[in-house]
Parts: sequence; structure tokens; C-alpha cells
Amino acid sequence: MSNEFRLGGDLAVNRLGFGTMRLPSKEGMGGPARDPETGRAVLRRAVELGVNHIDTADFYASVGGAVRANTLIREALHPYPSDLVIATKVGPIRRPDGFRQAATPADLRGLVEANIEGLGVDRLDLVYLRVGRMEPAHGESIAERFEALAAMREEGLIRHLGLSNIDTAHLAEARAIAPVVAVQNQFHAVKRDDAELLAACEDASIAFVPFYPMGGGRELDDARLAKVAARHGVTVSQIGLAWLLAASPVTLAIPGTGSLSHLEDNMAAAGITLSEEDLADLS
Repeated sequence: MSNEFRLGGDLAVNRLGFGTMRLPSKEGMGGPARDPETGRAVLRRAVELGVNHIDTADFYASVGGAVRANTLIREALHPYPSDLVIATKVGPIRRPDGFRQAATPADLRGLVEANIEGLGVDRLDLVYLRVGRMEPAHGESIAERFEALAAMREEGLIRHLGLSNIDTAHLAEARAIAPVVAVQNQFHAVKRDDAELLAACEDASIAFVPFYPMGGGRELDDARLAKVAARHGVTVSQIGLAWLLAASPVTLAIPGTGSLSHLEDNMAAAGITLSEEDLADLS
């Protein structure tokens, strides 16, 4: 199975990338700030290790916005390597009290422009429309919001469009409006609810990019994973990442960390080849 995927058919990325949510704060979005220099060091090392797909959002920030993921990316990596693809997402609106409301179609331009300014680019490589909070908003139309992003794509502000936290009906609704090149839902070796959505993405050569690929800060506590990890002499998290990459040719992994040592461990997962016995044990 190839270690590379072409987003939208034209942006070649390594299938093991990097997510930035944990760079500004140890507690994820809105927690106490991390040392920004550590964040910049992690980003530079990620690129040295072969990462050319970084996932971010303007709302990835510490409490009060003192440290922001997009700012760290710009400070660490700009001018960007020619092969670097930066994906971001819009949809939630962060308020000072931490509450995030859903953006209206009219709000989306400002959110896109904030990402452009924060990252220091003229055009965003990939923008996901993020729908709802943790679970897809089943039965809710996304047409008007996706149309607003599609219009900005036509203007040249966005190169490719994606969807996050959606179901198969949302995917069909959006694809009737404009091409969708990536889907980002919660999915990992212990949470496989979206197997049908993954299959739909595979059929259409759409990237499937799970968020929380290692359980969202909770250890992937599963006897199947522990058995295979022991066989390879690696960690359960590394087997979780290797399983994601083996699950389908369209899966991309974006593990995030604010630690250099954890980054090294995560990137080593790309070198793990799961055997047929391993895959059978993990099925």
C-alpha cells in the first residue's frame, strides 16, 4: 500500500501527517498555554521527519488566545516548503467564554480570511466545513454553508474543500454542490462506527482523515491492539496508527502532540508493516 496520497488528485501528501490541536495547550482547545518555542520546535521536527500534511484551525488556541496553532505554524515554517499542504477547518465560532457556536453562511468568509491571515498565505490548500460538535448532526442540511465555501473556492481563496463530523447524507449533499476531497470524522482502531462512510470515501477516492486517531487523549485500551503491539515490540498507540494506515488506501493519519518525544514515536508508526495475522487479530 502506498505511503502517499494525492488530495484532490493534485496535492501529494505522506499518509502520516501532523495535527496541531495540542500545540497551543496541554489540555487541547482553550487550556493553559504551552511554551510556544516548544510548539515551533515540534513543527520544525515534524517537517524534518517527512510530514508534509499539517492539520490546523484558527480556533486551535490556548485560553484567551495567547498561543495559537496557526501563528506557531507561520512562525516555525514560513516561508513554507513547496510540498507542504496545510489543511484547516471552519464552522465553530469561539467566544471569549469558550463557547463555540455554529457559523452561519455569512460568517464563513471572515473565518476563512482569519485562517489566511494567521497562516500568512494567499490561498488555503484545504478547508473543511466542520459540522456540529463531537457527533454528526444527522438530518441537518449543510448546503448553504458548503455553497458559501464553494463560492470562495471559485474566487481562488480555497484550493480544495472537505467536510468534518458528517454522515453519508451530508457527503452526498455536498458533492452535488462542489468536489469534496477529504472527510474528517472521529475514527480509530477502537471506534469504527464510520466504516460505511470510509467505504463511500474509498469508492470516490476521497481522503478519510480521522480526528482523534489515537483515542483523543485516552489510551487505546484494547486487548487486540496490546497483543499485536507486544508482537512488534512497539506501543499500542503506534499499532493504532499503523492499523489506520492499513485500513484503507484513502486513510490519512494526523496524530497531534506538543512533545518532541511523542512526535518521534508517532512518526515511527509509518515503518510498521502489519501482517495478515496482525490484521486478523485486529479485525
